[in-house]
Amino acid sequence: MEGIIVPPVREREGIRWCVVETAWGWCGLQRGAGGISICSLPAAVRDCASLSVADASPEAPHDPLLSRAARLLVRYFDGEAVRLDLPVAPAGIGPFGLRVLAACAQIPWGETRSYGEMAAAAGSPRGARAAGQALGRNPVPVIVPCHRVIGADGSLVGFGSGLDIKQRLLALEGIAGAR
Repeated sequence: MEGIIVPPVREREGIRWCVVETAWGWCGLQRGAGGISICSLPAAVRDCASLSVADASPEAPHDPLLSRAARLLVRYFDGEAVRLDLPVAPAGIGPFGLRVLAACAQIPWGETRSYGEMAAAAGSPRGARAAGQALGRNPVPVIVPCHRVIGADGSLVGFGSGLDIKQRLLALEGIAGAR
């Protein structure tokens, strides 16, 4: 086995994570130097939420940004109209995708926008499909509320975690009638 070098598992600098119990289940949060990088949707089991965000770094429930995000998520899933105005740092998203996420983050509680509107806000009025693809890679759902983006005709389309959870999130915000 000489010549095979296996580097030690080391804590990645600046990465912290925690899990939080909400009325809907356990959410995982991970942050880097620039802000929240992952926010998992609620899972029934704590271990599932932690698997979505844990890495070689220690759990850090007392990190100020993670604590603030956790408190806001608890309030959100309790049905309170909170503004999740948290710094986010999604990895692996290109410039257009970042513009789409930034536009999506501006959609207020209880309102929806179409994929075409997101594309136009990101500078590509004919890029509804590309906006949908960018939102499909959103690693911080709820914080960047991609569930609030619907089809041009008001239909529920395109949610990676399933249309049932999208409909539940919209109902939590008092949005009825999205088909």
